[in-house]
Amino acid sequence: MTTTAGTAPTITDAAPDRPRVPSDIEIAQAARPRPIADVAADLGLHADEIDPYGKYMAKLPLELARRPVKGRLVLVTATSPTPAGEGKSTVSVGLAQALRRVGSNAVLCMREPSLGPVFGMKGGAAGGGYAQVLPMEDINLHFTGDFHAIGSAHSLLSAMLDNHLQQGNALDVEPRRITWPRTIDMNDRALRRAVIGLGGMADGVVREERWVIIPASEVMAIVALATSLEDLEERLGNIVVGATAGAARQPVRARDLKAAGAMSILLKNAIRPNLVQTLEGGPAILHAGPFGNIAHGCNSILATRSALAVADVVVTEAGFGSDLGAEKFFDVKCRIGDLNPEVAVLVTTIRSLKMHGGQAKAALTREDLGALERGLPMLHHHVRNVQQFGVPVVVALNRILSDTEDELRLVMEFAARLGVKVVLTEVWEKGGAGGEELAREVLAMLDTHEARFAPLYEAHLPIREKIDLIVRKVYGGDGADYAPAAERSIDYLESIGLGTIPVCIAKTQYSLTDDPTRLGVPRHFRIMINEVTGSAGAGYGVARAGDIMTMPGLPKVPAAEGMSMRSDGEIVGLS
Repeated sequence: MTTTAGTAPTITDAAPDRPRVPSDIEIAQAARPRPIADVAADLGLHADEIDPYGKYMAKLPLELARRPVKGRLVLVTATSPTPAGEGKSTVSVGLAQALRRVGSNAVLCMREPSLGPVFGMKGGAAGGGYAQVLPMEDINLHFTGDFHAIGSAHSLLSAMLDNHLQQGNALDVEPRRITWPRTIDMNDRALRRAVIGLGGMADGVVREERWVIIPASEVMAIVALATSLEDLEERLGNIVVGATAGAARQPVRARDLKAAGAMSILLKNAIRPNLVQTLEGGPAILHAGPFGNIAHGCNSILATRSALAVADVVVTEAGFGSDLGAEKFFDVKCRIGDLNPEVAVLVTTIRSLKMHGGQAKAALTREDLGALERGLPMLHHHVRNVQQFGVPVVVALNRILSDTEDELRLVMEFAARLGVKVVLTEVWEKGGAGGEELAREVLAMLDTHEARFAPLYEAHLPIREKIDLIVRKVYGGDGADYAPAAERSIDYLESIGLGTIPVCIAKTQYSLTDDPTRLGVPRHFRIMINEVTGSAGAGYGVARAGDIMTMPGLPKVPAAEGMSMRSDGEIVGLS
């Protein structure tokens, strides 16, 4: 894959007819990225308007997000994920590359990766194959330091809260009612429950504590949803860390601890979106990284607005399937950010649909039309999910070598009966060239101006009614049941004025239910809500369903075991 010198990176050791596509890191290391000032120039920005972080990364000015909207917004989502992989991030990158190849001034907007999945099981979040963002190694590791700043701001509030308890507790905070956790950007199950303050009188107040991974931190959500520096500090001040003792049970906020100002200065640069580039040299804006299962799963409003100010088409993604990231994108991010999505791309694979139809993972490379037919309702369900928000949808079918013509025909015919077009994509192997048909279809759909976007529910509805609507209309269930603690929490949140904000349901990504083992499209199920908390700073409530964890654990064989660094500093094993 080669392009005109000076306009895009060049892959020096990967001809299109090679029998083996190199690994992601091999492709990234073989690329010659453009200087970041040249990428910024594509957005109409001068070199003195960006703050470079080395040669290939830069911070964008906040002013960019205040400019008038110029572009059209396209969301990339997916069917419910399986271990077989769907390639949503890869298609997002490939679509942005393809749009530029067919003459559209397109910009990619994605989330930043978390170190937990990088060293755990999932890997990074920079795309893959010939559809990835650069510099891949920096992006997947420390990047521009945003996650570290978010972790520091979160930890500052934790420290100030425990210091307040130690120094007399003037606010009468009840330690057993503290809801603010600690955070770290690593998968570490041992930190899900702990006891702190041990040692003696000088070592703090003894109490139970828990850690969450940084993508589940409310500070991460605030960075993703803030619209200005002023809004950032206001939202930080609104964070509820716990409640007072006694029957009054008044909420205690970060501003009561006088922490918001110091937290905001730690985030002064982290709130600014990051400019990088795709493998083919097009602009990509990466910012914030809330997970789609345990948080709202979208990149920042500031990044999306910045892209909309300078591009004709903005391609963005939301975490996991349409039941998680897309629903929260529509009901949380677009509502708060006043965004207007006009097309959705739904990514799926033959292998994924067969697995939802009951085929074993080890047999997915074998043709099985029966399993595929049983898995097709999964595609229908996610198509309907997107359409109910008033957004037209096209299916991007990620083609792999084991897909047979009969399997492809079965999916095409099924989609035709739904009135939805299916476009084959091969962006992992071919880069933007493998997504040009998808790009043209997206542009044609934008030209129709058929979108009539609207959130699923009105925010003023009671919390239980909002949860019930999501369960019935998005998951396909019969409703929600509530643990006694969740019932009490809902009543309390509504009593302190937090009942009229959007709801973010945290649940497994692997199933439409709260049971990760129930694949396909189950019927007549209910969702169990075990805990409900108010993320007053982020501006939404969080309802935790089933056994979902906000601190993941490492697998039996972590990806970290296969990583190393050579004597010349070259990284091996990162993906």
